[in-house]
Amino acid sequence: MEPNLEKTLESLSPNEKKILPYLEEASVTQICKKSNLDKISVIRSLEYLKNKGIINTSTKKKSVIDVGVNGALYRKKGLPERRLLALLDAKKILKLEDAKKESKLSEEEFKASLGVLKNKDLIELKNGKIVLNADTKSSIYKKSPEEVFLESLPLERDSLNQEQISVFGALEKRKNMIQIIEEKIIEIDLTDFGKKIMGSEMKGKDLIEQITPEILQKDSLWRGKRFRRYDVTLPVSAMSGGKRHFVNQASDYARRVWTEMGFKEMSGPMVESSFWLFDALFTPQDHPAREMQDTFFLNTKGELPEKNIVNEVKSSHEGNSKNIKSKGWQYQWSGEEAKKLALRTHTTSLSARTLAQLKKENLPAKFFAIGKCFRNETLDWKHGFEFNQTEGIVVDKDANFRHLLGYLKMFFAKMGYEKVRFRPTFYAYTEPSVGIEVFHPERKVWVELGGAGIFRPEVVIPLLGENIPVLAWGPGFDRILMDYFEIKDLRELYKNDLTQLRKMKFWMK
Repeated sequence: MEPNLEKTLESLSPNEKKILPYLEEASVTQICKKSNLDKISVIRSLEYLKNKGIINTSTKKKSVIDVGVNGALYRKKGLPERRLLALLDAKKILKLEDAKKESKLSEEEFKASLGVLKNKDLIELKNGKIVLNADTKSSIYKKSPEEVFLESLPLERDSLNQEQISVFGALEKRKNMIQIIEEKIIEIDLTDFGKKIMGSEMKGKDLIEQITPEILQKDSLWRGKRFRRYDVTLPVSAMSGGKRHFVNQASDYARRVWTEMGFKEMSGPMVESSFWLFDALFTPQDHPAREMQDTFFLNTKGELPEKNIVNEVKSSHEGNSKNIKSKGWQYQWSGEEAKKLALRTHTTSLSARTLAQLKKENLPAKFFAIGKCFRNETLDWKHGFEFNQTEGIVVDKDANFRHLLGYLKMFFAKMGYEKVRFRPTFYAYTEPSVGIEVFHPERKVWVELGGAGIFRPEVVIPLLGENIPVLAWGPGFDRILMDYFEIKDLRELYKNDLTQLRKMKFWMK
């Protein structure tokens, strides 16, 4: 049965009336622009109009190709092969080592650039040298198909021509160059009843929305006018109450787990000196982890702690400590290098600081931390620029390796992981060392969460003054949450999608 025309007209809200003239645009974006309403208001009004039988809506998906993280960077700075080609244009012939150094490309970028330029017959590799084959006018200064494609993004996938499809395939193989975004398109069709509504003279008639003090005070504001009808049988929008972010819920729970196990919480700065991040943890100053590829360094320096700790750490690195039977790293330790500030790459710096401040009369002692860390990683489903880590140390003369594994198994069991395994590995500041892995049931793979071990004497003695067993661990905390919250991609943890946050279940472990 067709709805009553007059009653339906009297039930239209102001927003519904605003979008009525533009329904035949069949595009939510266009309706938003012409009605001056935001997208949420338009979609909500469309739902109300559908419930009233004025329109029918259907949803279809559209694949849009847009630039990825690396694509956005290269669109601004130029593709790696473009930068290498410009260098070769000036030099014509270069040794591979010199080309890599002068181009300032990473190992991965340099290898990719060589492959692209060689496939296009722009270069030859002879006797460890790169020889330019290109016609400088036609090849070097002309934009490549890849550059043209990146500049034209975003594009609908279905709209690509044959040449663009070929370029898209090539760029898709390169890490984080492009991304495919699935968008939902709402299609709108007027019903026969909707056409009657559009043709009615009453659709623009003003109706009283609500009773206000002003209306009650003046008869002229309401006498002879109609109130808008409200259909109490229509569905209403879901109400979402406030709640803590699900990552914070899990963090609070993990803190409770550690404290119930007898641990005290550590805290410290996110901007940390290289001394506490690396040197105090017996990480050599030429270690790859200290390079710009892994660490976000600041363009400034900090201060070193008291001299006796600095001297002990220096002796530990150089291998001439009277208190440690170790050859160290056999190099000249630099205090200036240790002063460099960086966004902390791990929360183990908190363990180092805690050991340096710990008094022997307070032993045995157990400490934990849950905090944000930062690393210059390539974004994917299990890596991010920033992540949470849970840190722990146990300082006890009677502690041993079996105690370490026991603490970790107990913690992960309380976090919902029964399948935990430990694999021998190497870390500069622990010996023996293990990698911690848990089984991801969705992907059917073992996911590495971080490392653990017993601090080496080269770490403990300079900070604590004597060699006491210190059990230590620092798994990534964010990955621990993925199974419970049914998250397949770590990037979903912090994208702040309101729909996702409202639907996300509470941490109930």
